[in-house]
Formats: sequence, C-alpha cells, structure tokens
Amino acid sequence: MLICAGNGESFVGAVPMGVGLIEMSINLTRLCLFDPPAYLLFVGSAGSYGDHEIFDLVESKSAANIELSFLLNSSYTPLDNIIKTTTEQEVIVNSSNYITTDKELASKFLPLGIGLENMEFFAFLRVAQEFDIPAGGLFCVTNYCHVDAHAEFVGNSARAKKLLEDRLL
Repeated sequence: MLICAGNGESFVGAVPMGVGLIEMSINLTRLCLFDPPAYLLFVGSAGSYGDHEIFDLVESKSAANIELSFLLNSSYTPLDNIIKTTTEQEVIVNSSNYITTDKELASKFLPLGIGLENMEFFAFLRVAQEFDIPAGGLFCVTNYCHVDAHAEFVGNSARAKKLLEDRLL
C-alpha cells in the first residue's frame, strides 16, 4: 500500500495519512488496526543535509527522530530514536515536526549517517514496526536544509512529485 502525507503532497495511488509525526501516527495506526496491509511504502519529499542533490531519488528503510537540541547537547531522550529495518548500510531519514533551516546544524547529522529530513517517516516506520508490516520509503530531494529551505521546497515540489510518480509507474 502506498502512503503519503497529503496536504499538498499527494501522489496517484497513495493514501494520505497526515503531515508530521502525530497525524501520521494516529491515521496510520487506525488504518493498520482495521485493514492491515501486507506492505507499506511511504512516498514523499525530503530535505538534504548536504550529501544528496536536489531531485535525487532515495530509498530508505531507516529513520531517526533526533531534534536539533540533541545535536547541541541541550537535551536527551530515554526513547529509542533510530529505527533500522534492514542490515544494509543506507541513508537514515530524520523526522521532526520542525524543518531544519540552519545549514551548520544540518551538517551535524551527516557524521551520524543521517542524510535526509522528512517530517513523517519515523512515525510511519514506527507504526509499521508495531504492526509487524514490512515498510520502506521513496523520497525525492526538494531542498537543502538551510535558511531558504521552504522557498526551495515550494519551487521544486512539482517536479519532485512528477519524478516520484514516474518512478512508481
């Protein structure tokens, strides 16, 4: 089953589940409780922390939920904040309800093996993990994580959507 965030980021054949960690968690849990799919594939945009170029298509089965304050040694969590559903070395996609706009902080994710940012993917994988449903993600890079991230996303989202839909077909 194809899943997307919705709210302006929808794809042909994909079911929108909501923007951010909370909406994705609630709506995908509801779907898995009442009609569990055999496989889940998340499709969406991503911001690059610096190693991926605009319009790169990236697949991943690994996600993190690391806030910027953690990188600044200003916070900690007792929760498991990385999900790896494969033993292969691959790009980890970080999720937060906030978009990174500080290029210097964004670069601190790279040594941790975290290359992309997408608001929903950690919640998506965590719900799939809870219901023991194989899952993965397909992302198109729309922007770099820097001060102009939003404007870059807006300017590139139509082409990214077309690239993702072409790949899915």
